[in-house]
Amino acid sequence: MTLPSAFRERLEQMEQTRNQRLSLLQAEKELQKGKSQLLATKISNIKSMEQRCLKLDCKIAYQHFVISSLKSQIDSHDSAYLRKLQKFRTLKKEVEGLEELEKKKEMYYSSQSCEMEEFRAQVDSFVDKCQVQVKKLRSQVNELKSSFSELQGNLNCSNNSQIAAAEMKKSELLVMKENLDNKLASNFEVKQQLKKQLISILKDEVKKRKRHLIKA
Repeated sequence: MTLPSAFRERLEQMEQTRNQRLSLLQAEKELQKGKSQLLATKISNIKSMEQRCLKLDCKIAYQHFVISSLKSQIDSHDSAYLRKLQKFRTLKKEVEGLEELEKKKEMYYSSQSCEMEEFRAQVDSFVDKCQVQVKKLRSQVNELKSSFSELQGNLNCSNNSQIAAAEMKKSELLVMKENLDNKLASNFEVKQQLKKQLISILKDEVKKRKRHLIKA
């Protein structure tokens, strides 16, 4: 049976249209497949970027932790520095006070040393004068002894009153000699005590300076 030409043309058109649609569907399918692959690639890239972002977040969090730790250490060092600075200032004031006190002590000891030296010079001068007086008195006593011996040897020219006066003079001279000897002994003891006190003061001063140097 022969189909009409119009119907056959219609069928051919429909077949052609179907083939075109199939081609379009295939092309659309390929396009969707390409889009799906592209989307999958993008999704993979996004996941990779998310992983990188997560790693970067971890690094940033670690850096924040390190910065926080360093900041805490800096604050601790600053606090320690301020404490040491305050302690240094306090010690500096104490050292300045000790230096001022040391100057006053040195001035005082210098003054006392000068007074001690003057006193020692006075004592030495007094001792020298006393020794000269003792020598003179001894010489006078010897002269009196000699005169007394001469008076005793010459009984014809002697006089009881003169003998008594000579004896009294001798006694007075002996008393004066004894007093001078006592004064000399007393001055010698005072001189020795002053020497001991001066040595003790100097030793104490040396010990104090050593302690100050050790503390410094």
